[in-house]
Amino acid sequence: MSTFEIKTYRSGRTYNLPHFFILSKGLNSGKPMNKPCPNCFVITTHSEDARESLFYLCLSLKIGRFFGYYLKGSVIPFICISDAKKVINEALKSNQKQQWILKVEKLKKINAFEENLKMQLQTIQKLKLALLTT
Repeated sequence: MSTFEIKTYRSGRTYNLPHFFILSKGLNSGKPMNKPCPNCFVITTHSEDARESLFYLCLSLKIGRFFGYYLKGSVIPFICISDAKKVINEALKSNQKQQWILKVEKLKKINAFEENLKMQLQTIQKLKLALLTT
């Protein structure tokens, strides 16, 4: 697919290239995020298409629990940067480009549907609260 660079996120630093973040500590290690948090890695790419493709690749790896095998630590589990890079590189090698493009499109639709459902649930909670307070 394309090359990427993964580094430890440092707060206050700006990134000019297309980038996203993945969580490095906790049971959600490997979860891709658009906004940084204190315990994450930053992945930079050379194009927006590569960024999007890697974002959804990391999301599918997280959902498939591929990062879980590499978790270390007894109290707060974490993943090393080298292990995260290994998991992503192995997934990139095994994916065929044409099939992966179709999967990314489907993942986008599923995420949009999930966000819509979350907003509906929030609205229902507000409706319940409004009903109980009147």
